[in-house]
Amino acid sequence: MEEKTSVLLEALPYIQSFYGKVLVIKLGGALIEKEEVRKSLCRDLVLLNYVGMKPVIIHGGGGEVSREMKKEGKKPEFIEGLRVTDEETMEILHKSLGGKINKEIVLGLERNGGLALGVSGLDGNLIEAEKIREEELGFVGRVSGINPELINYLVDEDYIPVIAPIGADEDGDSLNLNADVVAAELASSLGAEKLILLTDVPGVLENPDDEDTLISELTVPEAENLIGSEKIRGGMLPKMKACINCVENGVHRAHIIDGTKSHALILELLTESGIGTMIEEA
Repeated sequence: MEEKTSVLLEALPYIQSFYGKVLVIKLGGALIEKEEVRKSLCRDLVLLNYVGMKPVIIHGGGGEVSREMKKEGKKPEFIEGLRVTDEETMEILHKSLGGKINKEIVLGLERNGGLALGVSGLDGNLIEAEKIREEELGFVGRVSGINPELINYLVDEDYIPVIAPIGADEDGDSLNLNADVVAAELASSLGAEKLILLTDVPGVLENPDDEDTLISELTVPEAENLIGSEKIRGGMLPKMKACINCVENGVHRAHIIDGTKSHALILELLTESGIGTMIEEA
């Protein structure tokens, strides 16, 4: 009993500190596909919401999209980590990201007593985008603007927004967007307290091949130096850049943590030690 009491007392100052604050949390596709991990994360998110925090969820889902493409006889193709997206692939993205995956998360939150609403970046003109390298990539874009009014309204009404990373350009074309970048841009626009990128790796590693070299804390200059030294590579590179960008634009701290760990969000937010890597200003 004393141990349980000490855990609650340790959490209290963090609950007080983050009460009423927006937390933008990106769920990687690899986590969503693991049913038990997804269920655990949904429980944790509802708990955070019940103690007064305001989580906003952005999700990936690349594995599911690739499987659906193969069912349609389409071979997934990537250029520098970006999925080549023609009109048929964009339709699959709408069905998988904006449909099945989004609704699985919404249902998971609501089964645990949360009030959630699934949207894509197309709803309420939430995410404005523009095409990049159209001849090579097709309907792939970068974020050009965020209109956070819809999300602010949902958060104020105690909903947990669940957002699929699809935007639209000025011609009305839907565009496939990087979920890490969307999360960072949204965190900045909402004036979030934190950006948390939940992935399936421990965090930023000094040696990318050795999980025992986890770096617990980084300032923005230190993070930029790591990128310059080419120690950050692969899928970690856009995550690190997204964290730097949002911290430079007003978000207090950004975190990259292993969402496969049991109650990862609770450990990161409500304990002194935390897990993963935290990026903050110098």
